[in-house]
Amino acid sequence: MYLKTLNLRQFRNYQDQKVEFNAAKTILVGNNAQGKSNLLEAVELLATLRSHRMTRDRDLVQEGEAIAQINATLERQTGVSDLTLTLRRNGRRSVALNGESIRRQMDFLGVLNAVQFSSLDLELVRGGPEGRRNWLDTLLIQLEPVYAHILQQYNHVLRQRNAFLKKTQDSAPSNQDSELAVWDAQLATTGTRVIRRRDRAIQRLAPIASAWHASISGSTEVLQIKYVPNIPLEDNHPEEVQQAFLAKIQQRAIAEMHQGTTLVGPHRDEVELTINQTPARQYGSQGQQRTLVLALKLAELQLIEEVVKEPPLLLLDDVLAELDLSRQNQLLDAIQDRFQTLITTTHLGSFDSQWLKSSQILFVKAGEIIPQV
Repeated sequence: MYLKTLNLRQFRNYQDQKVEFNAAKTILVGNNAQGKSNLLEAVELLATLRSHRMTRDRDLVQEGEAIAQINATLERQTGVSDLTLTLRRNGRRSVALNGESIRRQMDFLGVLNAVQFSSLDLELVRGGPEGRRNWLDTLLIQLEPVYAHILQQYNHVLRQRNAFLKKTQDSAPSNQDSELAVWDAQLATTGTRVIRRRDRAIQRLAPIASAWHASISGSTEVLQIKYVPNIPLEDNHPEEVQQAFLAKIQQRAIAEMHQGTTLVGPHRDEVELTINQTPARQYGSQGQQRTLVLALKLAELQLIEEVVKEPPLLLLDDVLAELDLSRQNQLLDAIQDRFQTLITTTHLGSFDSQWLKSSQILFVKAGEIIPQV
């Protein structure tokens, strides 16, 4: 797949900017806070309808404006698509494909696929479980767009159940039990769908990531990725998972009543990353943690390509500065011209002359993009 054009209107610090991409690799050069990451974020939003910077839509709309719009033309083996995402300061976002409004947003997902790799991703190893869950969910949305809907359903039930627990926190158990049982059943049904898909995705991703990791570390280290759901998962069979889910809710019922919140379900899952059987967050140097994240990102690219049968875009946000020379070379060698790649950097010093010759170079300054002359 190839991103031909991108047009940003009133998005972040861009007033009205159109970019035409004319090479497999585009390097965006500029000082910090000029808008390089904003451009990559726009592409990420078209691919996943999520931003890893975790902002509300209102924060994406330029100050003083009511709406922002991201428009792109994308070429795939099946033909050319025109994608439009409209973000509103006060109101719901909307999406259109080839000029036609799309009611269900999951029908917009899967048109453009992209893997984002930013310096923030180093938190995947060092940070808490929520970051790893978000990473896995974002990957899953691209592998199976229907997952966005499944996750939304689960989060909706979770919010309702939490509100109910909060409301009844200090009251004596009575006829509330039957209402809670309804929420329990819905939580188990929607949560089981989330758990099973997450489990399946990790089963597919783990061997690919381990192979990349062995290649980057010269086979000196063994990476293992394990999905550790909050519900015991003996078998990925829906009925079994649902039964285990309901049994665990029963076990934690008193604690949940006491705390007024849901303690059971995939919102408490973990993805365990271990190197040589030691938890990666406690293990070794920053360099080793970076190798792990690099292996994860290369595995994501490979897995998406296997599933959608076309190479996704790769968005590298200020990440080369975080990697030493040998890891930079591993990454750049893996990319070659196989993936259309957008790279942000503050200077061109990290690229060899071959790369620079074969890349489109754009300078970014205060929300304006100027091609290299």
